[in-house]
Amino acid sequence: MNAVRKSTFSIVAADLAAGEVGCAVQSRYFSVGSVVPWARAGVGACATQAAGIAVYGERALAELDRGAAPDEALQRVLAEDEHRETRQLGLVGADGRAAAFTGAECNAWAGHRLGPGFAVQGNILAGEAVVDEMARAYEETIGPLVHRLVAALEAGQAAGGDRRGQQSSAVVVERIGARADSREGIDRICDLRVEDHDQPIVELRRLVGIWSSWDAMRRANNRYERGDHAGAADALLAALEGDGDPGMLYNLACYESLAGRSEQALEHLRRALARDESLRALVATDADFDPIREQVSEL
Repeated sequence: MNAVRKSTFSIVAADLAAGEVGCAVQSRYFSVGSVVPWARAGVGACATQAAGIAVYGERALAELDRGAAPDEALQRVLAEDEHRETRQLGLVGADGRAAAFTGAECNAWAGHRLGPGFAVQGNILAGEAVVDEMARAYEETIGPLVHRLVAALEAGQAAGGDRRGQQSSAVVVERIGARADSREGIDRICDLRVEDHDQPIVELRRLVGIWSSWDAMRRANNRYERGDHAGAADALLAALEGDGDPGMLYNLACYESLAGRSEQALEHLRRALARDESLRALVATDADFDPIREQVSEL
């Protein structure tokens, strides 16, 4: 067996309602996120694997951007490749059309499945149940695209995953217009990688949980900066889970203070301080708490 071939399973998908495209992947290969997943807001997402060539992802998206259908884009990318039968690619357009290619020389089990707005593909797998379960999980999971993509990886692993085991995973998502709400000026909203881990998908899910909290705080802060304090509080409150991250609770208290929700602000600030006493130094000089300064001083 060629040692550099990646035993990999991946999913590319488009969420038309959210204007998002993305790719998630797991492989018995170091740093798979630096090779396989490609995404471009408003264009599509691509996975290039097996005896994969990273630049094929960029080329496939360029073909989509020029107006090619996904199957046509893959044909063009592979047209002059004498080793194309060792390649495997999945491609989805921002409009939901999808295509995939599994070369005849990919190591068994290798194959792919297409569905509305997505393609799943894998090679050197335990069996075809891996891609079948990935497709099922993606279609049945409710929620943001990032979570649906990782759910597909989890289902693929539960069905046997790579025959050679696990090592790295990644998820990438871009959204049309995200750069308008980003200080970085980019449409990429999520780019997480697990480079080397015994359970990379489990670790990726943990990172997605952290990302979800930070993404909620980012979106809430955008409303705060526009002066929509009540909207910022509502957005963060909806994302709050369990005991809540201290930083998230602190920000929520700030927004609620400015929105005139004094009782809620004091309760969330009290919870934040109980979990992270270092935040107390910020409270004394934070103007966001001026509307409830007297009550805050008693905490």
